[in-house]
Amino acid sequence: MTTLATGPDTLTRDALAVLQPGFDGTTAPDWVRRRLGEGLASVALFGRNVVTEEQVTALTAELRAERDDLLVAIDEESGDVTRLDVRTGSSFPGNHALGAVDDPGLTRAVSRELGRRLAACGVNFDWAPSADVNANPDNPVIGVRSFGASTDLVARHTAAWVEGLQSTGVAACTKHFPGHGDTNVDSHHAVPRIDVDADTLYARELPPFRAAIAAGTRAIMSAHILVPALDPDRPGTLSRRILTELLRDELGYRGLIVTDGMEMRAISGTYGLEHGVVLAIAAGADAICVGGGLCDEGTVLGLRDALVAAVRSGELPEERLADAAARVRDLAAWTAGARAAASATVPDPEVGLVAARRALRVTRAGAAVPADTPVFVAQFEPARNIAVGDQTPWGVTAELERLLPGTASGSFTGEGGGPEALAAADGRRIVAVVRDEHRHGWMRSALDTLLAARPDTVVVEMGLPQAAPRGALHIATYGAARVCGVAAAEAVVAG
Repeated sequence: MTTLATGPDTLTRDALAVLQPGFDGTTAPDWVRRRLGEGLASVALFGRNVVTEEQVTALTAELRAERDDLLVAIDEESGDVTRLDVRTGSSFPGNHALGAVDDPGLTRAVSRELGRRLAACGVNFDWAPSADVNANPDNPVIGVRSFGASTDLVARHTAAWVEGLQSTGVAACTKHFPGHGDTNVDSHHAVPRIDVDADTLYARELPPFRAAIAAGTRAIMSAHILVPALDPDRPGTLSRRILTELLRDELGYRGLIVTDGMEMRAISGTYGLEHGVVLAIAAGADAICVGGGLCDEGTVLGLRDALVAAVRSGELPEERLADAAARVRDLAAWTAGARAAASATVPDPEVGLVAARRALRVTRAGAAVPADTPVFVAQFEPARNIAVGDQTPWGVTAELERLLPGTASGSFTGEGGGPEALAAADGRRIVAVVRDEHRHGWMRSALDTLLAARPDTVVVEMGLPQAAPRGALHIATYGAARVCGVAAAEAVVAG
């Protein structure tokens, strides 16, 4: 039975406990330290907080000096969405590459090594994996973050990823419930809508979440998507029907429910940030992700005060807030008890590169000639989505410069990209690097231009390999992680 607050201090502490805020800087700000003493139970790290693993370790130690039972969360999916390797590119391939290999044991090994690294840095809560089924290849925000388009494949790899990560004492957060794969709008910008019937949702979107629950996932993240077959009025994050009646009651989930980033326009632009947070907790969410954009003390205090005011006005039952705060503290207690698991994990630092090599799909047109002299790397840059961010390098240039000294490169975008790249190559063999060619007409035209003039061009696709393979050599990596680039460069040289 939930214990209700006996005074305003308990109520305020519960309101702080459900927040998972970010902050600026690579050391612990004074305001965060103060709020930890007042009840804040979680913080979130983003790319702006990371320089090196040693620095992150020192940062988390500073935070835990204020509160030992602290959840330190991070959005570390590996692959394209990486925070720990934000400045170099990930040491692990992402979900789509792992799904292409389709070896759950390998997926488990990759997530276990990722968990070991996170735990060594003092991070104990990972907003991953993505359990979204990639039903729409034009999805602007999921793509290679999904294990694939097959529900069964996504389900078995989601379970393996959860098991591997949590074997190190790092809590997994399976996302984006009830499934973000069949959308054509990025919820960072607006409210996506999935217009399929309930039978399709139950058969296609929910099995990966059932598998994650069976595997013991400690947290599930809600999606800011409107699913009229489930709730015609409210997006998932704000829907009691989706979070409480479906996830809790029908699927039997008992762990933590955390929201996707509440600053995203799907929520803040429609309901307002503070009111959206109140609605989310009322609907059944237990923890509020905030701080990807708004990362100041004023935001935290405003959300705290909005929750307290909602309880006092009767809009938010005090019991619901107390229950949410208790779930946050329960998860923190689990991670504290599981810390020894990470130190017992045997390091496997090469597993990411092994997985990236296994994921490659190489298509040769006739007698593909290996590249044994310096080449020109033409990288065609699409706009990045917010989840991936613009800090993380990608491509094959660095590794080809190492393997073929004298290699040059250029970055191109837009309708003139093809002729510009051809001129910049100045007669050298071209390695054209693309990302989701099927989604970008200008990119397709650029490849047309290069291949018409230089049929010996090598094409490296580092997004979803939906377009037909072309070029003397076509290499699909199933993601743009650093190790995917290394594996692709090796294949370019091997021919």
